[in-house]
Amino acid sequence: MADPSSYRPKPGQIPDSPGVYRFRDEHRRVIYVGKAKSLRQRLANYFQDLAGLHPRTRTMVTTAASVEWTVVSTEVEALQLEYSWIKEYDPRFNVKYRDDKSYPYLAVTMNEEFPRVQVMRGHKKKGVRYFGPYAHAWAIRDTVDLLLRVFPVRTCSAGVFKNASRTGRPCLLGYIGKCSAPCVGRISADDHGDLADEFCDFMTGRTGTYLRRLEKQMTQAAEEMEYERAARLRDDIEALKKAMEKNAVVLADATDADLIAVAEDELEAAVQIFHVRGGRVRGQRGWVTDKVEEITTGALVEHALQQLYGEETGDAVPKEVLVPALPDPVEPVQEWLTGRRGSGVSLRVPQRGDKRALMATVERNAQQALVLHKTKRASDLTTRSRALEEIAEALGLDSAPLRIECYDISHLQGDDVVASMVVFEDGLQRKSEYRRFQIKGFEGQDDVRSMHEVITRRFRRYLAEKERTGEWTEDGPALADGTPATPADGAPLTPADGTAASADSPAAPLADALKDDDGRPRRFAYPPQLVVVDGGKPQVMAAKRALDELGVDDIAVCGLAKRLEEVWLPDEDDPVVLPRTSEGLYLLQRVRDEAHRFAIAYQRTKRAKRFRAGPLDDVPGLGETRRQALIKHFGSVKKLRSATLDQICEVPGIGRKTAETIVVALAQAAPPAPAVNTATGEIMDEEEPDTTAGSPGEPAVAGTPEERRGQER
Repeated sequence: MADPSSYRPKPGQIPDSPGVYRFRDEHRRVIYVGKAKSLRQRLANYFQDLAGLHPRTRTMVTTAASVEWTVVSTEVEALQLEYSWIKEYDPRFNVKYRDDKSYPYLAVTMNEEFPRVQVMRGHKKKGVRYFGPYAHAWAIRDTVDLLLRVFPVRTCSAGVFKNASRTGRPCLLGYIGKCSAPCVGRISADDHGDLADEFCDFMTGRTGTYLRRLEKQMTQAAEEMEYERAARLRDDIEALKKAMEKNAVVLADATDADLIAVAEDELEAAVQIFHVRGGRVRGQRGWVTDKVEEITTGALVEHALQQLYGEETGDAVPKEVLVPALPDPVEPVQEWLTGRRGSGVSLRVPQRGDKRALMATVERNAQQALVLHKTKRASDLTTRSRALEEIAEALGLDSAPLRIECYDISHLQGDDVVASMVVFEDGLQRKSEYRRFQIKGFEGQDDVRSMHEVITRRFRRYLAEKERTGEWTEDGPALADGTPATPADGAPLTPADGTAASADSPAAPLADALKDDDGRPRRFAYPPQLVVVDGGKPQVMAAKRALDELGVDDIAVCGLAKRLEEVWLPDEDDPVVLPRTSEGLYLLQRVRDEAHRFAIAYQRTKRAKRFRAGPLDDVPGLGETRRQALIKHFGSVKKLRSATLDQICEVPGIGRKTAETIVVALAQAAPPAPAVNTATGEIMDEEEPDTTAGSPGEPAVAGTPEERRGQER
């Protein structure tokens, strides 16, 4: 625990101007980001008597080891910079709203030649119009099914669309009139685009125009005694009205607004948002957050606005935002919202009328969301805490292992040997901390030796980080022969994906690869309390030996054997057997299974990449686009190999010098061996439309998925 007076800036150092400040811990991690109209006044509040601070604020300032600030010209710039840094650094003491699900949107891909209506989740894409979010995907599909009677826009995937274009036969929706079938030319691209625009207009709330037009057409058809057509139009009108009934009118003046409500207690807060477009509720979402800092309702609203509109522009930011309390001060936030939209945005608290009544409904939803979250989390926290306590008791640990790392080795008959490292913190997956390794210290299959290499490399990185931050002195850990465990020992891990470079590569020292002085989370910087290996006594002893050689003696090690689910300890001859109903055993199984899944996925990716490799992959300066152009032009590598220099030069983008390089590369590469189906013994045809048959001189592996999985470890 640090004393705030040890890093308090000297009087006069802090400017009296708007800015953003960052508190860092002893490892240089950013733990809190804040903004202020006056940096001098705001930061002075953190360095008063600890007894006068809120408990959460006191925890933050005693965890921190330094503070720094950036001066900006306006409060709006401070608001934008604060949001950017919170997204970048993910500081532990800032309010971070946890979205309880990835909400589905109704999306129209207006960026395509033939726009498609579909359900989308995740990040928004440029050129796509979104409506929602909706609570459930089935609600979107029900709405779309009703609207396709009137607006028969394409809903099929790219593969189905291309197949229909090739065969000249539309899908079922095209036959029953719920798709205009642009795939077979029943409608032009311009007309289909107009149809998609009308669909979007209806979804934005401009419904009266289309209803009046259909009613007029129905009346005209009845007068002309075209009763079947009139009946179809009548059904279309009913479908549109039914779709409109799914979103009842809540604001009679066709308002576009977002309503935000907050329910909170001492520890947590829940936020609910209703999206009203054209006077109808078009979407709903909610977040829950831990109140890790002393914060007012207005500040919670400000953080919610940043979360909601930080990545949005244009019409995605409505003209009116209704909130339960205004941020203090409100002017910079309102100006920031106006800048995001490109026109004026009204940010206010509703006082009376329909908007106040609707806000009361949103507040009730927020209260229910908070109660539901607390009920679920209480159960989850109780179970996870019991599991960690059982593990600590069974393994004889001094305290519950809040950070657990698990390692697994995977290979296919000794080839493509890889390893995985997964991390669980407080009993939950921490996928951002997952790492993967290539085993390059030796050739062949040896799980014990592989485990020793991986543990050595992982904790050598940890020691390198301690040395870089000054936590590791010259009298620190040493290898088995007494020499210091320096960062240069062994193969470094590349910072891009956590995989290893070869031992003789001209890589810089490991500490140089950790380019994170700006506070971003470092790779391999945080030690676990428990290391779990997938395997029995040999794998456990290998991991323990690796830690001993590095002088790391404060991390517990155990192994979980699959056969009887036994827990092995390095210094015990007999395993620890946990009850089958033990929450601790269940957590260890989850950790082990996740490590196995992650390792298998990486091993399969490497194997697939190796099998897809072809002679063109080694041609200098020949990228993916021109490789595809060559294969498309000639049809296969075999035909390309027999082509003349002039014929290769005919391919767009291929010059004579490149063509000569291709000819030389193909002449030097041996023709690939024929692929063999291991299930039937059949020799597959060498003639392939691409380069995925196999590596030069190496037969491709075929057979059933079950047979391939049986060869994997």
